[in-house]
Amino acid sequence: MARLLQFQIAVVSIVVLVLCSEFVYCNNGRRVGDVMDTEFSGFSVPLEHSFEVDDVAKFQVRGALVLKAGREPSVSLTQNQLSEEDRAKLKEVAAVDGLYRIRVPRVFLQADRQTERQMEGYLTAFVRACAMVESHLSDVITLHSDVSGYLIGVSIVTFPGACRGTEVEDEVDLEVFNTTLSILAPVNAPGPETALFLERMEQETEKKGKNPQEQKSFFAKYWYLILGGAIFLMVSNSAQPPAGGGREQS
Repeated sequence: MARLLQFQIAVVSIVVLVLCSEFVYCNNGRRVGDVMDTEFSGFSVPLEHSFEVDDVAKFQVRGALVLKAGREPSVSLTQNQLSEEDRAKLKEVAAVDGLYRIRVPRVFLQADRQTERQMEGYLTAFVRACAMVESHLSDVITLHSDVSGYLIGVSIVTFPGACRGTEVEDEVDLEVFNTTLSILAPVNAPGPETALFLERMEQETEKKGKNPQEQKSFFAKYWYLILGGAIFLMVSNSAQPPAGGGREQS
């Protein structure tokens, strides 16, 4: 009985192991460029690149931006490796000081807002292909959004960013992208505290109304001018002859 139980447990373990292996293989074998549906409760859009000797853009899939659901933008990046043919072509473009371009579609960075606005073209950025080669595919891609989370720009820089003619091995340094992805959204400047300002003004007005010293300040400062003016008026009035004086008699 014990042997039978051990045999059944072994059979179940083998079946589970096979199923798990098949599941892992399917996920690892899937091309990133084919991921265009929701994934992990998110929405995926392609990240494309182009590097041509004749400087005519011909974009192909480099990876995918996975937009996660939520109020704040949350984006992750999955990328393909460069093929042997692409590595050779990238070095060829770098040798003639060509450009390396990327582009992403105009979308909302929130996965749950994709139905609010349809895609309206692409956003493009570029660096020198030689900088991409000499940085060993190390770049920083920044997604720029407006206050609503709508993608309005993309930028790319490499580290290092200069082209110094450094020799790079295809198989070692040009296979895997080393990318840092960031999101840059505008920051709302703090508005004036109008209510607090008005409240302080009302308090100051009430203080001035309740404090009689404030009202007497004008008379306390200029009493001598006011008194001098009053005396001057009195003297002027007394010096004038009375109206309707009598005639001189002969």
